[in-house]
Amino acid sequence: MTSPIFALADEYITAYARLDPMFAGMAGIKGDFGVASDLGPEAVAERARLRRDTLARLNALESTGPADDLARLHMAERLEADLALHDAGEWRRALRVPYGFIQTLCSYVDLAPRRTEGDWRNVAARMRAVPEMFATWRQTMNAGIEARTTVALRQVVEGARQARRNADARVFDKHVDAYGDGPQARDLKEAAEAAYAAFSAAAEYLEQTYAPHADPDDGVGEERYLLHARATLGASLDPREAYDWAWDELHRIEDEMAAEAEQILPGAGLGEVIAHLDATQVLDDHEAYLAWLREKHEGALAALDGVHFDIDPRLMNLDVELVHGSSAGSAYYTGPSEDLSRPGRTWWPVAERERFAVWGELTTVFHEGVPGHHLQIGQTKVAGDALSRFAKASGSVSGHAEGWALYAERLSDELGWFTDPGTRLGMLKGSALRAARVVIDIGWHLDLPLPALEAERHGDRWNFDVALEVLRERGRIAGHRAHPEIVRYAGWPAQAICYKLGERAWIAARDEARAAAGPDFDLKAWHTRALNLGPIGLDNLASVLRG
Repeated sequence: MTSPIFALADEYITAYARLDPMFAGMAGIKGDFGVASDLGPEAVAERARLRRDTLARLNALESTGPADDLARLHMAERLEADLALHDAGEWRRALRVPYGFIQTLCSYVDLAPRRTEGDWRNVAARMRAVPEMFATWRQTMNAGIEARTTVALRQVVEGARQARRNADARVFDKHVDAYGDGPQARDLKEAAEAAYAAFSAAAEYLEQTYAPHADPDDGVGEERYLLHARATLGASLDPREAYDWAWDELHRIEDEMAAEAEQILPGAGLGEVIAHLDATQVLDDHEAYLAWLREKHEGALAALDGVHFDIDPRLMNLDVELVHGSSAGSAYYTGPSEDLSRPGRTWWPVAERERFAVWGELTTVFHEGVPGHHLQIGQTKVAGDALSRFAKASGSVSGHAEGWALYAERLSDELGWFTDPGTRLGMLKGSALRAARVVIDIGWHLDLPLPALEAERHGDRWNFDVALEVLRERGRIAGHRAHPEIVRYAGWPAQAICYKLGERAWIAARDEARAAAGPDFDLKAWHTRALNLGPIGLDNLASVLRG
């Protein structure tokens, strides 16, 4: 028998899917919810009312045991964080480049099943819904203009570029071509053309109508930043403590990188070693790159199962896909559908690259695949009745998820998996990037001064160019990723800090458990318990793991 709290969670997901069909499609929730999400102000308000009413009902229910306690704790924290952002008017700033609405439209179509004629009708319907969703989205953006709560001008400029790039790259032609000359060919082509016209019109709207009203400042200020940090971390943030800690962490990682580089090319500097690896540890075409990615994903699954994790057989299927024409600078993951009929998938933007320096990307395989996102997010889908439907379908916390994925990279190092030339340096380079993200994101949005020695090197105040320089020189980011990364920080406040601060929370929780258990500590058992708890805000992580 389902408890009242679990029943409410199920009811909420179904109700929310009706109000937001695109959410339902992205989450792989089966049901007749329609195709186009209404993104206008009234629909946004209706979804907020659903959250508020659900929270009130949740608070009035009695718990029937530990599973209920966990479900209530997580669901209340997520609903409260979402409502705090809504009540502050953040809903009017409905643009987040490159991973916001414009990118989500593409993913919504890309994730549609394509096996039967009925599936292909749905693909066409999702493409045909793009103009309708852009129309209601403009209503919300216009509400922001009227309330003088607009997004930064840089986001507007980049959003227009992203929308126009989607049209020019004809991002849905791959689906039209894959279908071929069947009975729905004409409908698919017309739907794709309508979507491209909508992307172009959105770019024109941003440039001509919205841009004159956009906020000239990139930073959001401390009050707004702390609201976003609460939502992304599931925790209260002391921004100055995190800023100072991240600078220290960056310095520690840089020392370790120098030592690793010395082992690769004794006497050479770090820059020279990276250039050497970029010239020697590369693959020369897309096919070889995709084959390498698949091999590494499959190898990690095989090596982990039954040893450090017990992986459900349904999660042993993990898709890998290259992404052409995307403005996303880095790889990303989409989880399985609710019924697991759609597998988890890692996505690898190729940008304009023809050569791939894989020495630096092995760590990302472990981050996006296993033991990272696929293992963690997939586990919520196979947890059965132990987790609420809210936790499985709608309850992700960036700090929890990205922190685990960065912990997964560190775990892979502890397991000795970075044996190919340069791959351990690649892991450290990725960790330096995540530390640089914290100092950039907090420093830029809160306008904090750079420490004295850093100011001598980069300048004393943050701006776009200083952030880009720190990311390139200290985060050692690949060239094709640098610009979209900084754009992302401007449009998604406090998300960039989730990786390192989340990793810090996971490591602290593991250290606490190890200290409490002493020689009886069982890492595999701890991993099993951690993943079976589902998503949790970082404020509650240690206490829940403590049990």
